[in-house]
Amino acid sequence: MNPSTARADRSVRGRAASAAVAVVVAALGATGLVACDTGGDDTGSPTFSERPSAPDTAGFTGEPPSAVASEAQEAIESARASASSAAASASEREASRKASIGSEIERSRQQAEDELEDVQGRGNALGEVGMTGKPRSETGGRLAVVLNITNKTDEEASYAVQVDFLDSSGKVVETQFVGVEDLAPGGREQPVVISRQPAEPVLTPKLAKAQRY
Repeated sequence: MNPSTARADRSVRGRAASAAVAVVVAALGATGLVACDTGGDDTGSPTFSERPSAPDTAGFTGEPPSAVASEAQEAIESARASASSAAASASEREASRKASIGSEIERSRQQAEDELEDVQGRGNALGEVGMTGKPRSETGGRLAVVLNITNKTDEEASYAVQVDFLDSSGKVVETQFVGVEDLAPGGREQPVVISRQPAEPVLTPKLAKAQRY
C-alpha cells in the first residue's frame, strides 16, 4: 500500500471512531434526561416515586411533650403545696408564740396581784418605779402608760406594780397589775399598761402601789 492510500485509510478509521463516540455520548445524555424527568415541571429538584418509610422510634430518647408538660405541672403543684404548708406552719408557730406570751403575761399579772394583796400602804418600791404617758396615736386612741422599773439595790429582785385609772371625780374605774421578775441589780424593765376602757371619758392613770420582793 502506498503512503497516500495508508493516510486515507487512517482518516476513514478516525472518522468512524469519532462517530461511534458521538453515538455513545448521545445515548448517555438521553438516559440522563429520562432519569431526571420531573413530569414536565422542571423545578431543579429530583422526585422519588417510593413512599418514605416511618422513622424507627425504638432508638429515640426522651419523653413525648405531653408527658414532660404533665411532670412540669406536677412539680409546680407540689411546690405550691409545699409553700402553702410552710406558710401554714409559720402561721401556727406565730399563733403559738403569741399564745405563749399571753399566758406568761397573765401568769406574771396574777403573781403581781397576789404579792400586792397584803401590802399595807403603797409598798416599798415607789422610788424605783416611774410612769410616763404614751401617745394615743401609737395605741389606737387607747390610754396607755409606760412603767420604768429600775432595780436600785445590789441584789436581784422582783417587782409587783398596781396602776389605777381614775375618772374626773377621782373614782377608780379600772385597776391593772404588772409584774417583773428576777431583775438584776441596776437592771431596768419598761412594761406598757393599756387601759381597757373606751377613749371617752378621759381617765387619769395613777401609780397606786409598787412592791419589791
